Amino acid sequence: MRTEEEQVEALKRWWQENGKTLLLTLAIALALVFGWRTWQDRQATEAANASAMYQSLVEAVSLSLAAEGTDAQVATAEHLAAGLKADYEGSAYAALGSLLMARVAVEQGQLDEALVQLEWVLSHEPSDAQRTVAIMRKAQIMGQQGQASEALALLDALEPGSFEASYQELRGDLLLSSGKAIEARDAYRLAAQAAETAGVRPLLTMKLENLTAEEG
Repeated sequence: MRTEEEQVEALKRWWQENGKTLLLTLAIALALVFGWRTWQDRQATEAANASAMYQSLVEAVSLSLAAEGTDAQVATAEHLAAGLKADYEGSAYAALGSLLMARVAVEQGQLDEALVQLEWVLSHEPSDAQRTVAIMRKAQIMGQQGQASEALALLDALEPGSFEASYQELRGDLLLSSGKAIEARDAYRLAAQAAETAGVRPLLTMKLENLTAEEG
């Protein structure tokens, strides 16, 4: 059995051989833990800031779209949307901001600008829902620009998911504008079926009734 002095000497030798490695390992572990926490805190702060900026954008857009909306309010919305893109480019809020600004552009009759906003969304890895909305709005604008055939081709390549009702209604609108009333009626019927669980859509019902009446 080792004496106390021998045990102390053995411990000293072990420390000389392994102490630096142990301290380095401990330092790395602590750095990883605190680095991870710092990263999490930074992400949470950025998310909160992006959310606050987006809420301000929603308010600015609502005011700009109102009957008494002013150029200054539109400028404020544009500034906030640009800020979301610049500071939080990869966030969902930046994509949502561009979708809002596309709507503002459409309301102002600036269809090309609306397409620019939608293309930005599509080029920045949006969520499936954001991608679907962006493509459908793009197709709608293309229809307004007299490109119904191209818009329909765009929709044909899209899997609408939970947007089935809006998707089929848009297809119906594009088909009708292309002079394909029978196909439009079928699309409206599919839209009506998909909308049953979501409640009545008066405008869709009116579109379908108008085509049905024309057949009669």
